[in-house]
Amino acid sequence: MKQNISQNYRAGDSDEITRQYFDSLLIEMRHIDSVIPSTELELYGKKFSTPIMTAALSHLNNGRNNGMVEMAMGAKASNAVMWTGMGDEAELEAITATGAQTIKIIKPHYDNNTIFKRIEHAEKSGVLALGMDIDHSFNSKGEFDNVMGLPMSGKSLDEIKEFVKATKLPFIIKGVLSEKDTYKCLEAGVKGIVISHHHGIMDYAVPPLMVLPKIAKIVNHSIPIFVDCGIVSGIDVFKALALGANAVSVGRPLIPHLNKDGADGVQKAIEEMTKELAGVMARTCSKDIASIDASVIWYR
Repeated sequence: MKQNISQNYRAGDSDEITRQYFDSLLIEMRHIDSVIPSTELELYGKKFSTPIMTAALSHLNNGRNNGMVEMAMGAKASNAVMWTGMGDEAELEAITATGAQTIKIIKPHYDNNTIFKRIEHAEKSGVLALGMDIDHSFNSKGEFDNVMGLPMSGKSLDEIKEFVKATKLPFIIKGVLSEKDTYKCLEAGVKGIVISHHHGIMDYAVPPLMVLPKIAKIVNHSIPIFVDCGIVSGIDVFKALALGANAVSVGRPLIPHLNKDGADGVQKAIEEMTKELAGVMARTCSKDIASIDASVIWYR
């Protein structure tokens, strides 16, 4: 008998593999002694209402005029962390001017002087933290990547140490998907890592939540762990927190709300997802996000 395979299915699609892994994780309920939960997050000396952060998106003006700034306004209104990726200096300044606590992610530019200049500008713009998405170093042909005409390159451990030393702010590495890179990040002195495959930048990539428990054991609460890729609901957020994340980044699910209703749409989407997270917390005796217990997760 022939298998009924969806026309949208593509073998090796890391986004689909990640979704399947999310859906394979089950949650046991616990009700006795449960209380109204707190979803509050404390990060880099600041307090937020939710562990749900925006993803490090870029170029949102195509769907919404001034899209990145509107995203920041929505994050600010929901008291959530705002992340931003590529963009010029004026855009970053406009984002931070909204009052949103912002984390700036810098590409692994071929010329390290460009990176140092962007670190300096991000500091002057008043960001909460900054970092680099190392998963944009190479293309699928084993060559250094080129992003919108900008040449990239791989970065050594020594180079990352120099980037860390170049700022007094927390420096974050985005694109960690292995125990080996986790050890190197800790050696470099980074103050946060994002477990991510950059929404399927490589086929057959390990789902972030599959490797998360091993990475969390290595980190042992010494730095924050963030998870990116495929998070579309408060239940997904709960699963990530249960397995060792401190907070998560959400990108694609926010964009339709941004395009339709601007900052108000972003605020509402983050708040609704946070309410869904709180609902699962209440039904698992998780009084706050630090109390979410990995033992509530079952593997189908």
